Amino acid sequence: MTVRARGPSLVPFGITNALMDPVLELFNGQVVVATNDDWQAQNVPADVAAIQASGFAPADTREAVIRITLPPGAYTAIVRGRNGTSGVGIIEAFAE
Repeated sequence: MTVRARGPSLVPFGITNALMDPVLELFNGQVVVATNDDWQAQNVPADVAAIQASGFAPADTREAVIRITLPPGAYTAIVRGRNGTSGVGIIEAFAE
């Protein structure tokens, strides 16, 4: 699964108050399963190439992506602004 948080790439679509540096968190209940800030900064270096190959790589390096294999269940994705910043962001989830 690939989960992506977008903010800066929304500006060309007329969003003037976009979240300029989104941080993505993925939860299972209250347990943090994964986090990412700046999609090219992955815990597993091979994930950067896999994200690029998937076609889900953001155009802006400040956007966040989590690539993960999850067991069936309920999960929550939250996007926040880095250092407490605010703005408009969206979360996208793709099953692979």
